[in-house]
Order: sequence, then C-alpha cells, then structure tokens
Amino acid sequence: MLKRVRIVGVGMTGLGRHGLPAVELSRQAVDLALLDAGMSMVDLQGLVAVPSISQPHFMQAHYIGTKLGLLPRRKFVVRTIDTGGAGPISALSTAAQIIRQEWADVVVVVASDAVLSLNSAEFARRADSSVEGSDLPSPCIPNGYDRVAEWHMKAYGLRREQLAMVPVIESHLAAKHPLAMCKQPLTLDDVLSSRRVGNVTNLLECARRTDGGCALIVASERHFKRHFTKALNLCPVIVSSGEASGPIYPPAADRITEELFSCERATEIAYQAAQVGRDDIDFFALYDCFPICLIRALEATRVCPVGGGGELVESVYRDLMRTGRVDTKRWPINTHGGLQCFGAPWEVPAMYNVVEAVAQLTGRAAARQLTPKPRRALVYGNGGIFSASSVAILGDGDYSAGTHHDIAAEE
Repeated sequence: MLKRVRIVGVGMTGLGRHGLPAVELSRQAVDLALLDAGMSMVDLQGLVAVPSISQPHFMQAHYIGTKLGLLPRRKFVVRTIDTGGAGPISALSTAAQIIRQEWADVVVVVASDAVLSLNSAEFARRADSSVEGSDLPSPCIPNGYDRVAEWHMKAYGLRREQLAMVPVIESHLAAKHPLAMCKQPLTLDDVLSSRRVGNVTNLLECARRTDGGCALIVASERHFKRHFTKALNLCPVIVSSGEASGPIYPPAADRITEELFSCERATEIAYQAAQVGRDDIDFFALYDCFPICLIRALEATRVCPVGGGGELVESVYRDLMRTGRVDTKRWPINTHGGLQCFGAPWEVPAMYNVVEAVAQLTGRAAARQLTPKPRRALVYGNGGIFSASSVAILGDGDYSAGTHHDIAAEE
C-alpha cells in the first residue's frame, strides 16, 4: 500500500503591500509553517516551489532553497513546478510523490509573490507576456476569461448578473476572515458599477492583487510519528490528486468547445483514485480568479450539473439577500473568500485553498467553521486561462486507514 502522507504544518504571511522581495515572503511563510509543525529548518529534506512573477529566477525552487540555507545538502530534493495558478496543488501532489518514492520524509511546499508592490504597468506587461502569441487584447488574462464567459452565456444561458453575484457571495465569506483583503461585503450594484475590463467582466470580478507568501510542511506519517509530537488529528491526509491540461490560451470564441476545459478530467482522476464521489466531499476550495472559473469548477466537481453553475450561484445569492448570510450547508465552498475577496498573489492563491481546507478539516476555522466538521475536502487550482487543472482530495486527521475509501494507508 502507498505510504500515508500528511500536511503537518501551515504558514501564511499577512496580505497587502509589503514592499518585500518574494523570497523574503517565502522565508517568513516557511518559518511560520515550521513553527506550526514543531520543526526546524534542519528537519526539511525537500522543497517544492512555484515561480514568482515579481522576482522570477531560473530554477526558482533551487534559488529559494539556496537563499533559505537549505542548499547545499547531500540529502535534499528540490523541484520547481510551473502550472500557473494550479502550481500549488501540483506542488502538493509532487511533494507527496517525493515522499512516497522515499526520496525524502519531510518536504516544504512554498509559494510567494509581491504583485501589489510591483509597478502596475510592469505587472500588466508581465501578465500579458504569460499568454504571448494569443489574439487577446490587453489586459490579456481578464479578456481571455471574458471570452470564455461570453461563450458560456451563449452555450448554457448563463446571465451577466449571475457572474456578478460570485464576488458578492465571496465577499460575505471573506468578511469573516481576519486576513482577507475584502473587509466589507459587496453589493451587486458595487460589482456591476465598477470599472469594465471586458465585455462581461468588471474590476470587482477580478482576483484581488496583493503580496503574500504561504508554505505547507508535508511529511510521511511514519516519520512524523517517530520524531515529532504534534497531534495527528491536526494533520490532514493527502488522499489523492489528479491533473489535466488545456491550451495556453483559449481559441477564438467561435471555436471554443467543452474540450477547452480540463478540470473535469482532473476531478475525475482524483475521485477515482480516492474511490469517492461528489457526495463524499464536505468542503470545496475552488479556484475563482474570475466568476466564470468558479462556475466551471462548480460544474466540473459535480457540485451542480454542467450549465447549472449560474442557477446555483443565483439561488445562493437570493438566499443571502433574504437572510443576510451565506448558507454554508448549501454552499460549503471557499469559506475564506477565494481569490475574488481573500487575495491573490499571482500563483500563490491555490495554497490558500489548502490552508482553508486544513482549517476546516481540523476544526480551526473559527467563525467560518462548517458544522459538522468536514471529513473530506477537495482543493482545486487553475493555471493560465483554463490551461492547467490540479485537484487534490484531503482527509481529516482521523481519516482511517484500511477502509475502501483510503488509498493512502501507511505501509
């Protein structure tokens, strides 16, 4: 059987304009994650990192490992993973694979960026260059998602107001998180009256740009039990993962088909590997850089049927307007506010999805805590413009070995 791998520590810097290089945010996040795990730098045997747009380096993980004093070491494994916004979930899966291959027992996964401190014009130039060769007008990424949103409206009847309801819902959730960028709930009028950045996309429907760093410590259960004292019920299990890919940028609107989207395939792989289905998942942390991304994720993970994302969003929004709160029994999704309202330092935010899933699975989400406490969570990262999808399923710290659901049982 596969070696059981757990997330044993999490660390996250504050969000905002820090004026610090990305590598320093990485250092802070790693220190916080080590503190949470009850470890020190000398305990780490591997590092997996994703690229930074504000401070890019050849072999980014090697650069970070060198700056953190983790290299050179004879027994140390380093990987840079570049799947865009899917990167942190891909990196989490890679860390688990490194441990299961017995190349290392303890691996840190780290992501950081300083895009709010980066000059706005320079940020726009670098973001546009990530889809170089496309026919998209600047800003390319918002316009790419805008193109897909318009296609979805024509194909499935999605309405403009339903897109705008996404950040309203997310803002009400983010308002309960002390670190979220969005401090006050938005109204539908706020969203629809904000500056247009595309035909059916406004400024308040874009991921919230910020600086920040985040780190996860991943370890084999056997090694962790032998050497550390943190309670295992506070250390969720990485049960399974799945990945799939699409083109680096979307085709012309009249050529978009369902073949563009890869989240369905990634989710299917993760579900099959874990031997679970949608009804076995209690919490969903879904990538939502733009409303259409969240709507497609709802459909891909089977929270609702394909084409039904807009109707689900509107139903939750109508309940919110009537009761003044998001019904998390109907919407156990992105309780931290997602990229829309929590914050999005370029490729870091899927890491926040994992951190929120860990908080929910361990019963430490404070005012955001779902009841009953989730047993399983699905985390999803999306890279490029539906270019990469990475999905992982996590089990709570008491996730029992030897059941038909658990493929990650300890040897």
